Amino acid sequence: MVVVPLGARQDRAAPPTLHPLQNLVADDLALVNETILRRLSSRVDLIPELAGHLIESGGKRIRPMLTLAAARMCGYQGEHHVLLATCVEFIHTATLLHDDVVDGSQLRRGNATANAIWGNQPSVLVGDFLFSRSFQLMLEAESMKILAILADASAVIAEGEVLQLLTSNNTGTTEDAYLDVVLSKTAALFAAAARIGAVLAERPQAEEDGLQSYGRNLGVAFQLVDDVLDFTARESNLGKTIGDDFRDGKITLPVVLAFRRGNDTERAFWRRSLVDGDQRDGDLEHARDLLERHGTLADTLARARHYGAIARDALAIFPPGPEKAALLSVIDFCIERGH
Repeated sequence: MVVVPLGARQDRAAPPTLHPLQNLVADDLALVNETILRRLSSRVDLIPELAGHLIESGGKRIRPMLTLAAARMCGYQGEHHVLLATCVEFIHTATLLHDDVVDGSQLRRGNATANAIWGNQPSVLVGDFLFSRSFQLMLEAESMKILAILADASAVIAEGEVLQLLTSNNTGTTEDAYLDVVLSKTAALFAAAARIGAVLAERPQAEEDGLQSYGRNLGVAFQLVDDVLDFTARESNLGKTIGDDFRDGKITLPVVLAFRRGNDTERAFWRRSLVDGDQRDGDLEHARDLLERHGTLADTLARARHYGAIARDALAIFPPGPEKAALLSVIDFCIERGH
């Protein structure tokens, strides 16, 4: 099997990292981490224990950092950006807890999932707690517009979860239908996280729209790369079991394309393994061979780069500066990352 290289640029001495963004918002991110720990407190000990297990397990914090950097780029001088970045991280963590239960996942970020340790019921209920806590934080920011943006995003994410259930094990899923899932389940929170930075700073609608477009397209690119990594990454780098999507019967974009391009025998394989759930030894390797044969991993990456280019163009409205440069660097990281 030939592994598709994730690096698009051959002249780069080292792969892109999140360091420019992390360094830019380091002080604010430290305050976010403090706020996370403080707002996880509960008279029920299991809540901070279970939620903290996931939050402290080494996540990238991309979404809250988008809020911090966007607010800074827009000239915001207050303190509510820390509160709202915490809110964004709580929403994201809640969705991960629910995702792992729905998927029956046993590993995330290289650690056992919360549901593997404490069971499904506590994981779902603590996810609900985090959603509730996030709405309390939204109210403290004293902006009905931001409340509406994040509430709408939360509803869209939930819709995306249900849409994904409908497309799982369904080889009739189209590329448009799959992208609808991605736009809801992943891109909606990226978009909201970036947009609220402009709302906090009371910037013109054009800047709100620019940041929303940046976040939405960045989120799509991020997810498409995830689709590829599920088949090609090293497990030690990815922090979860390779091939989880395949074993769960998820119809991701590389599979959608391979099913369309394959012959009758290949389509029968996809139906047996993904629809019927009849997976045998060597099926994952065969699936990767089919994806390579039809170029669907490379094409998925090409689509990710397309959405990355749209995200880059969306920031053109903003003047040059360290914040803009850091946000642009995130695009390269998301597309060329190995984990």
